[in-house]
Formats: sequence, structure tokens, C-alpha cells
Amino acid sequence: MIYIFVTIFPNLIEPYFKDSILSRAIKDGLIDVKFYNPRDYATNKHKKVDDKLCGGGAGQLMTVQPLFDCLDDIIATYDSCHILFLSACGKKYVQNDAKRLATKETIVFVSSRYEGVDERVLERYAAEVFSIGSYVLTGGELPSLVLADSIARNINGVLGNDLSLKEESYNTDNMLEAPAFAKPLKYKGQSVIYGYISGDHQNIKNIKNQLSRQKTDYFSPEQ
Repeated sequence: MIYIFVTIFPNLIEPYFKDSILSRAIKDGLIDVKFYNPRDYATNKHKKVDDKLCGGGAGQLMTVQPLFDCLDDIIATYDSCHILFLSACGKKYVQNDAKRLATKETIVFVSSRYEGVDERVLERYAAEVFSIGSYVLTGGELPSLVLADSIARNINGVLGNDLSLKEESYNTDNMLEAPAFAKPLKYKGQSVIYGYISGDHQNIKNIKNQLSRQKTDYFSPEQ
């Protein structure tokens, strides 16, 4: 899997891949990460990538020329590019999207800034436009990382233990994961649920399924 981040602030994204699971995935050749900066493609004197909105309105908008040229270069360089834009106006990103996108060859994450990107960029290049929630951030770098992390977990070999992925929230009948405990069995008056340590594996499974359903009904009733 090749990840390509289109951003004017690559230093916000790069450090995330220096440690832990994603760093190991890169070393193992499961993920390759590239960065493209639209400023490098700007043809104006000051390498400016934004301008005022047509029709008025507050803020600036990322303009067409640097993004068109940047994305055209990426498409010419890499095969089968699946280009994603992150926007508060996009469709809600869910676990099934992560599973589906994990099968792609090359994913391009376009991280907008200011008031977003010129609509013509979306019309020309967007395979999909995602939102990670009903709120607004200062840029698309964090949402891009959210998608990149969640997709990577679904790439074969990244986690090292396929069971870890199978038992996570939203991966079992679209339910949230049951409560989890580790030793000590009792700490400051609070104990592990007795059924978890009964030794009866079928009973443990039944208890976890029941608690998973209760947790889902409480925290995510729409599931």
C-alpha cells in the first residue's frame, strides 16, 4: 500500500509514522509513505496556494492551479490512485470504509487548509470525500491521519495478530467491543467480572457478547 499525503504542512504528518505499529509496517514493506506539497507546484511569484472566495465570504480558499498540477503529477507517477478529500461536508467515515480502502493499491489523502479547496478540484479528482465527524478543524492533516491509521490496521500483516482485528469494535456484527480487563484481578476495591475468569470459554464468550450488545445499545444505539 502506498500512502500519498498532499499537504502544505508535511511536518505535521511525518512524525506519526516514526514509531510503533505504523513504523514497523513501513520497515516490513507493507506501507510506503510519500509527501507532495502543493506549494512546490504554485506558479505565482510567492508560491501562494490560496485566494479570496468568489462571491465574497470570510477566509481564503485553496486554489485550482497548484492542486491540479500536483495531483496530475501524482496520477502520472503512480498507478491506480484512489484520491480522498477530507471535509466537514463529506460523508461520514466508518469502519467498513477502512476495510474497503485497505484493498487499494495507492491512496492519496488531500489535506485542505483555510476554508477548504476550490470545488472544481473535487469535481475533477475526488474518488471520495469523507468527514470524520460533525465538527470543523483547522486543517485536513488530522483527518488524513485518522483514515491512514484505521486503513493500515486492516492491511494484512500490519497488526501481526489477525484475532486482534477480528475482535475489535465494529468488526463483530457491527457491535462495540466488550469491556476488557487485565491483572490484577482486584484493585482498590474494583474486581474483574467474575465470568471472565471462570475458565468456561463458552460462558465467557456469551458474557462478552451480552456486554458488547449492552455497550453498543448505550453508546451507539444507531448500530
